[in-house]
Amino acid sequence: MSEKTSNPSEAVTSAWTSIMRARERLLAAIEADLKAAGMPPLAWYDVLWELTRSQDGKLRPYEIEERTLLAQYNLSRLLDRLEREGLVRREAFAEDGRGRWVLISDAGRKLRERMWTVYAKSIETHIGCKLAESEAKAIAGLLDRFL
Repeated sequence: MSEKTSNPSEAVTSAWTSIMRARERLLAAIEADLKAAGMPPLAWYDVLWELTRSQDGKLRPYEIEERTLLAQYNLSRLLDRLEREGLVRREAFAEDGRGRWVLISDAGRKLRERMWTVYAKSIETHIGCKLAESEAKAIAGLLDRFL
């Protein structure tokens, strides 16, 4: 027995396509702005931001993974790179030497602030200046339904 599934309407399919196209184009534009300013990729900002806003500036790797869009294998490599650059450090749990914290360094905090200057301008350029405040709130409210 097969269960009959309904297909999405034309409007729903169009909404999906527009969301995905907008996401790709906006991310590409923001990444290009960061690169033009000599900054690292947006994924670096995302990890540094989550660490900055966490209690004590530290998280477990799985917590970073949950708070970002990075897959575990990508996150592990990124954390290795951030550690080599002196932007984070790993520290064993006091209670259990097998687990690790990831802690943001002062250099990591400073880089995140420099990146935010470029990132904020990019958000305004590619999104903010194209929407009225009420439109931005409406879009955010609509998209919140999916989160």
